Amino acid sequence: MIPYGRQDIAENDVAAVREALLSDFLTQGPQTPAFEEEVAAYCGALHACAANSATSALHLACLALELGPGDWLWTSPITFVASANCALHCGAQVDFVDIEPGTGNLSGAALEEKLAVADKQNRLPKIVVPVHLAGQPCDLRAIHALAQRYGFRIIEDAAHAIGARYLDEPVGNCRYSDITVFSFHPVKIITTGEGGIALTNDENLDRQMKLLRSHGITRDEREMETPPAGPWDYRQIALGYNYRMTDLQAALGRSQLKRLDSFVARRRQLARRYDERLAELPLTPLEQAAGAESSFHLYIVRVAAQRHLPAFTALREAGIGVNLHYIPVHTQPYYRRLGFNTGDFPAAEAYYREAISLPLYPALQETQQDTIAEKLHEALA
Repeated sequence: MIPYGRQDIAENDVAAVREALLSDFLTQGPQTPAFEEEVAAYCGALHACAANSATSALHLACLALELGPGDWLWTSPITFVASANCALHCGAQVDFVDIEPGTGNLSGAALEEKLAVADKQNRLPKIVVPVHLAGQPCDLRAIHALAQRYGFRIIEDAAHAIGARYLDEPVGNCRYSDITVFSFHPVKIITTGEGGIALTNDENLDRQMKLLRSHGITRDEREMETPPAGPWDYRQIALGYNYRMTDLQAALGRSQLKRLDSFVARRRQLARRYDERLAELPLTPLEQAAGAESSFHLYIVRVAAQRHLPAFTALREAGIGVNLHYIPVHTQPYYRRLGFNTGDFPAAEAYYREAISLPLYPALQETQQDTIAEKLHEALA
């Protein structure tokens, strides 16, 4: 089976984890803050808060922005469920904004239209979460302009997009957002096994996320209401969680980060080969928007709905591990019970009936890619 995605682990990665494993700290040691500094520096952000998953980082971001009961979070329906669930974990409500058919990303035009209606109904969102599907950045400048007009905050769900660029700057610099979240799951661009990180240029948001990722406990005398009883003293000043990243994970992440640019370059090379090999087939790859340089976490094509299941099945039977990213969140049983229905977001639902994610990862060989293209030719003949 050729998987749709796969981690790339080198001897240097193994050595980095071994060194951390044999050190004095398996967790809460020097590796995690070093990893945070290195990711922030790579992206051009001032602060970074590593967590045990991107899901945890999204939750921390919402908490730091004080999302709670009575508030609304809007996101794309074409995403993993965590982009919406983070609001529910805060007691807030969720709504969705339909997508651009070409890119699969949240539609700026649909967002503007929905905001105008919500403004009249006094139901504006507190947070909007644009999702950089497949590694291609959303139109952040346009979304930021709407945030300035309507007063919402922005969390970039960039789980797919470390190494991507927007308007010739790295995704993650938070120029057009309050917080950016990356994922380091094994099929992502770089991996820490499981893990995520939240970047921000706001020192207070960073401090709050780091407090809440470790039970809401502080040892900082400045945050204690009374002087410490001794050097052992600590205070719980908020209701937090155990969302910490271990030093083993961070050591792997630091090693992987050194190869990030080469990983992204290889993914872009393979994406160009797909473009060439599939050009004459009755399918449409996701469009690449002007000003956005995808990191190509995924290579997604759309085929006619009537051919979708036969093509998907034929590829799987040929040992090609195609996948579908994603089932629209609002059609999931849990979200249907919240009142969402089929037909609510027609562009997202049309996308779902047509999307196939083809294998794409740095170790994918050209011969394997040629086999994928040949089998796709046969499936769509």
